Amino acid sequence: MSEQAKESVRPVTEVAVGVMVQPDGRYLLAQRPEGKPYAGYWEFPGGKLEKGESVEAALARELHEELGIDVKACHRWHTLEHDYPHAYVRLYFCKVTEWSGEPHGREGQALAWQALPASVEPLLPATIPVLEWLAAE
Repeated sequence: MSEQAKESVRPVTEVAVGVMVQPDGRYLLAQRPEGKPYAGYWEFPGGKLEKGESVEAALARELHEELGIDVKACHRWHTLEHDYPHAYVRLYFCKVTEWSGEPHGREGQALAWQALPASVEPLLPATIPVLEWLAAE
């Protein structure tokens, strides 16, 4: 089935995703909490765009809600579409290079600063290409 045909059958869920990168190259992964699809899997934090919301605004809101930080500098980096059993998602990955506050799991989720290769498992399938992008830089 073509991507256009797939899009007409399943709604696209648009998601802003933060790839928080420290100056030494470490990046932040969050573990999906119980009760969500793929609970226990590790991913980059973020969440769904609300109606009329920009990617950057959604990312700032989601990272504040999930991690208790305020985004100071970010830029759109890559866009990826992934077909999960529970949702067809369009992921807008933004590299976050500056923030205020210390990230902590406000929803009870575990967080881990990682260096390449990631040492936590399992990884959410759409997370794997991002690690490859980071490695290629």
